[in-house]
Amino acid sequence: MEKNTGVTFQVRIADYEVGIKWYEKLFNRQPDFIPHGDFAEWEIVPNTWLQVAKGEPTNGNGPLRLGVKDIENERERLMEVLSTEIESVNTRAGVPAAWCSFEDPYGNRIGLYQEL
Repeated sequence: MEKNTGVTFQVRIADYEVGIKWYEKLFNRQPDFIPHGDFAEWEIVPNTWLQVAKGEPTNGNGPLRLGVKDIENERERLMEVLSTEIESVNTRAGVPAAWCSFEDPYGNRIGLYQEL
């Protein structure tokens, strides 16, 4: 395989209208691209896309972890705007990152990480 040029990651949501609003709050913006009905995409970082599609979530999907500069502040913001609990921030000796995980309303696993 030649060098990869990008990444996509897809999650499925049972209630498209409500689910899209949830992801808009997660990313603090509307989708970057809606190629057709019941399907939206956010470019998280250059050439890295999250696709959100109407459908039944896959059990055990993820986690999709999003890199942030200040994990504690972003964790607090998301708990407030998403009205959800997010586990405490984890660290481990020898691992140069902190992380925490949570789920969207459909059971898709999502997380945050911060390089230390």
